[in-house]
Amino acid sequence: MTKIAIGADHGGYELKQSLVAHLKQQGHQVQDMGTDSTDAVDYPKFARKVAEAVASGQAQRGVMIDGAGIGSSMVANKVPGVRAAMAYDLSSARNGREHNDANLLTLGAGLIGGNLAAQIVDIFLTTECTEPRHQRRVAMITDAASAAPAVSSDAAGMNDLSEEDLQRIVARLQGLVGGTGTDVYHAGPCVGSCPDTARHFIELGARRLTSGPDSPGRIPEDVARYIDHTILKPDATQDMVAKVVSEAREHSFRSVCVNPCWVKFVADGLRGTPVLTCSVVGFPLGASTPEIKAMEARKAIRDGAKEIDMVINVGRLKGGDDDYVLKDILAVTEACRDGSAVSKVIIETALLTDDEKVRVCELSRRARANFVKTSTGFASGGATAEDIALMASVVRPAGMEVKASGGIRSFTDAKRMIDAGATRIGASASIAIVQEAQQTTISR
Repeated sequence: MTKIAIGADHGGYELKQSLVAHLKQQGHQVQDMGTDSTDAVDYPKFARKVAEAVASGQAQRGVMIDGAGIGSSMVANKVPGVRAAMAYDLSSARNGREHNDANLLTLGAGLIGGNLAAQIVDIFLTTECTEPRHQRRVAMITDAASAAPAVSSDAAGMNDLSEEDLQRIVARLQGLVGGTGTDVYHAGPCVGSCPDTARHFIELGARRLTSGPDSPGRIPEDVARYIDHTILKPDATQDMVAKVVSEAREHSFRSVCVNPCWVKFVADGLRGTPVLTCSVVGFPLGASTPEIKAMEARKAIRDGAKEIDMVINVGRLKGGDDDYVLKDILAVTEACRDGSAVSKVIIETALLTDDEKVRVCELSRRARANFVKTSTGFASGGATAEDIALMASVVRPAGMEVKASGGIRSFTDAKRMIDAGATRIGASASIAIVQEAQQTTISR
């Protein structure tokens, strides 16, 4: 049982109530620091209450929720003894604990749904900081905090900014770093024309969607941050990649996923934005050697990649050479840990038996990957709900996630994957929307 202090402003009130119930059901002792309604309040007051409860030892962990999670993190980190980390997905929650020994979690109610928030909190509470190199750096953070100069009264006045003030500042910054403001619409159902369907996926628990370069229209910001904008075509030209980068800057997508030769170009194009760069390794066959995959991953990370999707050596797995496959995966996951990048292991489920799927998930777990992913999209088949459930049963106890990719062509398909345990959905630019999804009405 963990003693947890939790607070929220008016925008985070409903999510706070949901999390309070979730935490109590888990057996934790919860101290609700307010607010107690959706009436407008100033989030810094509640963020400080939660932070002081953690700093004093009244609570072992803290959770604070506002519209975006950013302002509350800033406030909480002003309190000595608090290491607050904002999380918007499971990887950032895990990283905050594993790398930084964060003792207070901030969440943005406007960015994540209830199901995902509960998963984030669970990861935050169950992950420990055990690596000596991380513990040494946490000590440096503590030393830096104790040596920090006093904050002037003028600087302290920043805490008086309202949520609306911060939103205006963020909007202005986004305008400065990129985006033309021009809306271009194409025919056909997609995340642009059916954002409520995308939101429904998010509410169900998906924390990442995949969109191709032909994605149309203006993507609402709350949905865009869940989308990996992807171009992995072998005939992709620099102009095509540049278009994807421009779209990602305009919409503030979560990431741009490209082949390794384009990583530096993409990272340079995204500099100054919140959009991540993602690269594939050993793609799409997975038949290069572990040493080459390690070099490829490290080069991509040096060039600016923050996420790496590697393909396993399917032939070695099917031949029973698990030691080789573990070495293969470790070569990339170790490179990712060294470079603070997220690692995803593509196992190509269409080519494997159930026994082989379990074995490679166990190997990925031993290699401490962040994700297992079903497919490259280049094999004979894609994701199935049965595969997702099987993969999740193996990796979820270790805090890993599952990405469903390939063959997801309808709202029903996507919901089935999420219900089975997927936390990311890879699909075409239409994000698997058919008539049933177009007719779905979601109230936010």
